[in-house]
Amino acid sequence: MTAHARAMGAALSHRGPDDRGAWVDAEAGLSLSHTRLAILDLSPAGAQPMHSPSGRHVLVFNGEVYNHLELREQLQHPPAWRGHSDTETLLACIDAWGLADTLTRCVGMFALAVWDRQDRVLRLARDRLGEKPLYVGWQGNTLLFGSELKALRAHPDFVGDLNHHAVALMTRYKYVPAPHCVIEGITKLLPGHVLEIRQPRPGHLPDPVAYWTPWAAVGAGTDTQSDDREAVDMLDALLSRAVRQQCLADVPLGGLLSGGVDSSAIVALMQRAASGPVRTFTIGFHEQDFNEAEYAEQVARHLGTRHETLYITPGETLELIPNLPRWFDEPQGDYSSIPTYLVSRLARQHVTVALSGDGGDELFCGYQRYQDNMRRLRVWNALPDPLRRALAAGLSRAPGPERLQRVAQVMAAQDRRQVYDCMMASMAAPVPGHAWAGGQPPLPASLAVDDWSDMMLNDLLQYLPDQVLAKVDRASMAVSLETRAPMLDHRVVEFALRQPLHRKLRNGQSKWLLRQVLYRDVPPALIERPKMGFTVPICRWLRGPLADWAESLLAADSLARADCLDTQAIRGVWSRFKQGDDHPAQWLWNVLVFQQWLSHW
Repeated sequence: MTAHARAMGAALSHRGPDDRGAWVDAEAGLSLSHTRLAILDLSPAGAQPMHSPSGRHVLVFNGEVYNHLELREQLQHPPAWRGHSDTETLLACIDAWGLADTLTRCVGMFALAVWDRQDRVLRLARDRLGEKPLYVGWQGNTLLFGSELKALRAHPDFVGDLNHHAVALMTRYKYVPAPHCVIEGITKLLPGHVLEIRQPRPGHLPDPVAYWTPWAAVGAGTDTQSDDREAVDMLDALLSRAVRQQCLADVPLGGLLSGGVDSSAIVALMQRAASGPVRTFTIGFHEQDFNEAEYAEQVARHLGTRHETLYITPGETLELIPNLPRWFDEPQGDYSSIPTYLVSRLARQHVTVALSGDGGDELFCGYQRYQDNMRRLRVWNALPDPLRRALAAGLSRAPGPERLQRVAQVMAAQDRRQVYDCMMASMAAPVPGHAWAGGQPPLPASLAVDDWSDMMLNDLLQYLPDQVLAKVDRASMAVSLETRAPMLDHRVVEFALRQPLHRKLRNGQSKWLLRQVLYRDVPPALIERPKMGFTVPICRWLRGPLADWAESLLAADSLARADCLDTQAIRGVWSRFKQGDDHPAQWLWNVLVFQQWLSHW
C-alpha cells in the first residue's frame, strides 16, 4: 500500500516539488500521500500527511487557509504549536470543532482528505468556489482520490475507460463540467461540498453535502440600504482585506497583470499595501489585435511595479501543444490555456505565489455575452411558443450558416436558461454522432433571480470552477506556481451577489462597482478600452503554422480511434474552416484538444 501511495504522490511532484510523504492505516486499508509546495512554514513542521494534536485525525491538504492565524486565536485551548503552517492550524481546529464547523470558519482555497482514526470515517472536502480540484471514484474494488487524474492513473487498479458522455460535454462546452469526468467511474467533487465515506462499498459513493452555497447571499435580497459611495467603500475594504491575507507567504510573491480591470485592481491593491515594488508579469503577442501587453506595461509603470513581459510566437506555441494533455489531464479547450501556462512559467522564474484577477467577470457582469444574451432573450420573449417552434423547425431543416443554426436552437429552447446554454455551446448543435448533452443546471428552479443574475450564477457555479479555475490551476501548478484569487474570497463573493445590477452594469459599461475601486489607484484613461480577453489568434495559427498538426489529428484513421466521434461530419467542418469559415474554430479546437489528449493518455 505504501508503494502505491508513493507512486500516486510522485505523479503530482509538479504540484509539490519541495517534499513528499505517505502514511498508511493498514487495518483500515487506507493510504494517504502528499507532495508539498512549501509556502507557509518551510520547515519540516509543515510536512504532510500530518496528525492532529490529539492524534485522532490525519490530514492531506492542498491549498491555503488565509485566515489561519485568526483561527488560532479563536481556539479556547490551543495546542503547543510545533510551527506556523495553516495545515497545523486546520488539524487543531478539526480536533476542537469538527470538520464541518472548521470549514465554515475557513477563508481559503483547498482540497483536503481527513481520516478520523476513532470513527473510521474518511472525509473529502473542496473550497467554496472550486479553486482547487479533487477527483474521486471507484476503479474496480479500490476507491481512489487525488488532485489530478495523474495520481489516480499511477495506481495499478486504475482502469481508465473513456466516458463518452463526458466527451460530448467537452466538445460542446470546451470543458467537462463537474461532477462529470472524462474517465468512467470517476467524479469531480463539487465546490463547497464534503463527501463522507463511512462504510465504503465498491461502485458506490454517498451524496456529497454542501457546506456553502451562494443561495444564502442571493436569498438575503439585493442591497438597497447603502448608496453607491458606501458600496464602493465596502468593496474596497473587502478586497483590500482579501489581498492582504492572500499576500501572506514565506516565499516570494507577485501578481499576474493583463492590464484589464480585474488584474489591475488586484495589483493596485497589492501595491497599495506593499512596502516596495510588487513583481508583476504579463504575456504579449506579436499580432497587435491580440496584444494587451502594452496596456499592462502602462498600468505597471503608473503603479510602480517591477514588471516583466514575455512575447510569444506561433512557433513557441506549436512546441508547447504536445504538452497540453500532460498539464491538463482532462481535455480543456480554452485557447488561453497556452498563454496562461506561459505567464505562469515566466512568473515562476521569480516568485512562488502569484495573485490573479479571476472571478471579476462572473461577479460584476464582465462578459459581453451577458448583454448579447439579453438581446436574444428579448426576441425569444417577444415570440409566442408556437411561432418559436415553427421557426426552429424550419431553420433547422434548411442548410445554412452557423449563425442561422444558432437562431434555430435558440428558438427551440424551452426556457431562458436553455437560451443561455445555446450561447455557451461551441457550435449551434452537436455534430451528428454525438449524444445530446446539456450542462448540469446548477441553480434550483425555485430560486427567484433575474435573468442577469441567473447567467452570472450559472457561470460562478460551473464555467468559473470547471473551465477558468481548472485552467489556471493546471497551468500554474505544472510549473509549481501557486495562484491565488482575492476576488473569490467568499466574503467578496457574497457581497457582490447582493449588489443590484446597476452597480455592475451602468450605461452599457460592465464592472461599474469594481472600476470605482480601481480608479482610486489607476486613472480611467489607462483602463477604458474594448475588452480583449486573454486569448490567442487561433484561426490564423490553425490555417498557418498549426495546420499540419491539426490535419494529422483530424485524419479519418485518427478520429476513428475515439469510437465516439463522427468522422465524416468532423472532416466536413474542418473543410469548411480551411475554406475561410471561422465559426467552427472553437469547436474544432475542442476536438483537436481531445484528440491530442486521447493520443497522449
